[in-house]
Amino acid sequence: MAFCGLFWAGQATADPLKVAFVYISPIGDAGWTYQHELGRKAIEREFGDKIETKYIENVAEGPDSERVIRKLASSGYDLIFGTSFGYMNPMLKVAKRFPKVVFEHATGYKTAKNMGNFSPRFYQGRYLSGVAAASKSKKNVIGYLAAFPIPEVIRGINAFTLGAQSINPKIKVKVVWTNSWFDPGKEAEAASSLIAQGADVVTHHTDSVAAVKTANDKGVYAIGYHSNMFKHGEKAQIGAVIHKWDKFYAKKIRQVLDGTWKSSSAWEGINEGMVDFVVTSNLDEKIASKIKDLRSDIVSGNFHPFTGPIHNQKGSKVIGAGEQLDDKDLLSMDYFVKGVEGKVGK
Repeated sequence: MAFCGLFWAGQATADPLKVAFVYISPIGDAGWTYQHELGRKAIEREFGDKIETKYIENVAEGPDSERVIRKLASSGYDLIFGTSFGYMNPMLKVAKRFPKVVFEHATGYKTAKNMGNFSPRFYQGRYLSGVAAASKSKKNVIGYLAAFPIPEVIRGINAFTLGAQSINPKIKVKVVWTNSWFDPGKEAEAASSLIAQGADVVTHHTDSVAAVKTANDKGVYAIGYHSNMFKHGEKAQIGAVIHKWDKFYAKKIRQVLDGTWKSSSAWEGINEGMVDFVVTSNLDEKIASKIKDLRSDIVSGNFHPFTGPIHNQKGSKVIGAGEQLDDKDLLSMDYFVKGVEGKVGK
């Protein structure tokens, strides 16, 4: 295959396109990496012998990821998907050394001529999950496990809080940072700590099912994240924010195969099928119906989760009534909204 300018010139032979996926955690049966693996399996079914895929799981961010990505690039892989924020700089380094390989990075913000990035509009699902969570909280306290204080995570916490407060303005969201994307033991401890502090609903921006399992064991409600975790918390889970990657992966593979791929930044939401929110039988029908209507309004553009008035944690006005934060503001978000208890950190 030949790389011309900013895009592939298409396959000159019948050799399959070699596509690799790098995962931050073990695949398991639910969570962030599991959803990416479902996407990989879906594109295998769709493209058949036109592609050949490989995945490497449990790859730490930093030097380990650079080594793995470099090895894949030097082994003849044509398209490499890196599926964790901390792969961004290592992937960028490798991309510069292998200009004929196409790289796609999840949740980052840097690009190169042969490297694009992509991310879901997590906040759309988060807002809906906040509505669900608030409807079940009797103590007006919700616990939130968060991995790292980057805009993606902060934005999700804020959207969740705004959704919860649309149902109950008294809601407080307590945040605990785990400083890890995947550490089931630490996640379980954090969930237990939040429950001990009065949270009767918990959610998480971490990769494992530990928060949902802990909520189930301790008799409180939970919102799953990344995938439907109901089987890990049948009494606890009232809903889950889910991410789907098959459409995006298929689109990028088609572009490489037909020679139209160009570096870009993709930020896709419910409308494009990359993010969604599902409810379970543990959620009241009235609230489930309200969430369904809100979801439709988000898809149609009639509602934006970050619509004012919005105040920050200190009470200062961010935007006024009826105003909306634009993508630039959302992508650089570094503050908590009013109602969040915890520090943003560095």
